[in-house]
Amino acid sequence: MLVWADEAATAAFAAHWATQPELAHAFIALHGDLGAGKTTLVRHLLQALGVTGRIKSPTYAVVEPYELPALNIWHFDFYRFNDPREWEEAGFRDIFASPGLKLAEWPDKAASVLPAADVTLHLRTLDDQRREVTLMPGTARGQTLVRSALEARA
Repeated sequence: MLVWADEAATAAFAAHWATQPELAHAFIALHGDLGAGKTTLVRHLLQALGVTGRIKSPTYAVVEPYELPALNIWHFDFYRFNDPREWEEAGFRDIFASPGLKLAEWPDKAASVLPAADVTLHLRTLDDQRREVTLMPGTARGQTLVRSALEARA
């Protein structure tokens, strides 16, 4: 478990994680209440990876794609996801089968169709600034990513 004292700590975590080669093909499931910092973490991570311009929450679009020269990234927000048929119709199965980084907010809303996450990240609000962060690996890739995050803290 980690505690981020403020948004700068979130940005530092994201900057460290962006240097990890395993992240390029990971699926990260982001859990937390509204306002816990899921989108903030994604924004800092994408900026650390080199995404420029506006990074917005895909709450209404469900997915926002980003293309970098050597990396495709998809940021999902399943908050409004209601029907597993949407998964097939939107081509999400193909996206999850392709190389690239997948970040999903509210993954529990699509749990019946999502593959296993490499890392499940839980954010819990402690106060206006601080967040408690729990990282749970789901794969060997996830174990490497979690280990790197915990080692960076030490």
